[in-house]
Amino acid sequence: MTPKVVAVAGATGLVGSKMLQVLEQRNFPVKSLKPLASERSRGKTIRFRGEDIPVEVLGEDSFKGVEVALFSAGGGVSKRFAPYAAKDGCVVVDNSSTWRMDPDVPLVVPEVNPDDVKWHKGIIANPNCSTIQMVVVLKPLHDAAKIERVVVSTYQAVSGAGIKALEEMKEQIQAVLEGREPVCKVFPHPIAFNCIPQIPQSDAFTDNGYTSEEMKMVNETKKIMGDDSIRVTATTVRVPVHTGHSECVNIETQRKLTAAKAREILARAPGVVVVDDPAGQRYPLARDAEGKGETFVGRIREDISQSRGLDMWIVSDNLLKGAALNAVQIAEIL
Repeated sequence: MTPKVVAVAGATGLVGSKMLQVLEQRNFPVKSLKPLASERSRGKTIRFRGEDIPVEVLGEDSFKGVEVALFSAGGGVSKRFAPYAAKDGCVVVDNSSTWRMDPDVPLVVPEVNPDDVKWHKGIIANPNCSTIQMVVVLKPLHDAAKIERVVVSTYQAVSGAGIKALEEMKEQIQAVLEGREPVCKVFPHPIAFNCIPQIPQSDAFTDNGYTSEEMKMVNETKKIMGDDSIRVTATTVRVPVHTGHSECVNIETQRKLTAAKAREILARAPGVVVVDDPAGQRYPLARDAEGKGETFVGRIREDISQSRGLDMWIVSDNLLKGAALNAVQIAEIL
């Protein structure tokens, strides 16, 4: 690959930092790197390939001469600045939800729909973290037996809500252990020793009673899989886990798949690792997935309530495959 001028918008944030790590770990051909962030990061530097690089303040003219930009700076920033980048000839891979459902913007998971990259018009959307890990597992099963319905419940790590959320969980755990009342700033309720069925933290619920996170999983799954006929329902829950989203997924297929056949298919699927030995108490765990780029699946079993159903447990590192790694993989396709 020809070395590229690469920018990372939101370079000092949790996902932005991961993007920089992944670029370095995967030896992405970076000719020069341009870390971008808000005014708050003026004067900071980031370490990349043994060099301290000054962080620049993100502006409308930041992308002149830049060929690829990875965005993880929030929806408002992406909505404002991604068009400027595209106008300057830069291809944006955006991690926010801003462009995901835009019909002119590809929504890409490289193991699922890599060819969609070809029709970009300067912006490519990185899907929701929970959606990514689910469709990586579901796509090969859909190809084999056509999935008609998906029921998913998520158990999402606190790191998905950012650095301040992680700090809040730590402070709340300490408070509870010391017999003090936990203080809530990021979350609407204490996350320490608790589960919160509301993602995101504010302005979550839509008119149909689902949260916006749940509707992302519904709509993004159909777009990525290229099949609007798939019926999807989701319940998304924040749990007191540092990193690694877990999902309980039930699918109904048009043609029957046995659990054994599903394991066989998934064992060959790109980016998927089957960990499924209940007798040996081996199944995917969030703590085991942390720091790894694969998506792990286990507890694969036939649904006793319907003849063409399967249940499974899916786990992945939400900061890697759920965000930074998927974005870099898209850039590699470019």
